[in-house]
Order: sequence, then C-alpha cells, then structure tokens
Amino acid sequence: MKSNLCHIFLNILNPEKSFPYYKEFLKYFDYEIEFENDQYLGMTNGVIDIWLQHTDMKYRDDKFHRKKTGINHFAFRVDTKDDVDKFYSEFLKSKNIKVLYNTPKPFPENTENYYAVYFEDPDRLKLEVCFY
Repeated sequence: MKSNLCHIFLNILNPEKSFPYYKEFLKYFDYEIEFENDQYLGMTNGVIDIWLQHTDMKYRDDKFHRKKTGINHFAFRVDTKDDVDKFYSEFLKSKNIKVLYNTPKPFPENTENYYAVYFEDPDRLKLEVCFY
C-alpha cells in the first residue's frame, strides 16, 4: 500500500512570533493560509498541510530540543542548488535569520549532490531547505 505524508502538526510556544514567521516562510514556497485564529494556523500547498497550535499551558515549560527523542528537523526540497542559494539570500539573509553549520553548503556525506541551508524557527525547531 502506497501512502504520502498529508500534514504536520506543530505545537508552538508563542503564536505572536511563530505565526508571522511561518506565514512568511511558507508563503515563500507557495503555501496558502487554510485556517487561522489566535490558537491555530493551518497552511497548505495543496499536497501537504502544516498546522501550528499554541502549546497547552501545562506543557509550555517543556522546551523543545532536537537531540531528545522525537523530531530532529524537517526539510523542504527545491529543484536546484541555485534555489537553495536564492532562498538563503532572499529570505534568510534579508531577514537576518541565523543559519546553522555555516550553510548553505554541500553535504557529500548525505548524497553526492546534497546541498542545503539549515536554520531554526522561533522555538528552535531546525528547518532545512535542500537540493539533491
């Protein structure tokens, strides 16, 4: 049986920071707002939906760390290496968003043509834009 990922649901600490961040970030990749209120933001590209939810009060002291069990990061694949560089200059650099690991750069240890930029959202969830 074949299946595809249909949505990702993220709990976030601060909607005032994360909602605008993800709206700009996802709109860069042609996502559109599907639903929004003060607790939820849902965006879609017609294939995969990404939902953000304000973390329940009783869990807000439990900070995210990508080295713990659970998600480490998620990646957005683009068509060319130049698209990674374009995203870096048009989005990350222009907004002074700090990149991780001195990226963008090649990662030949992943695959021969792997090229990526890594960065974090306001809750420090690692995000990646890559080509391979």
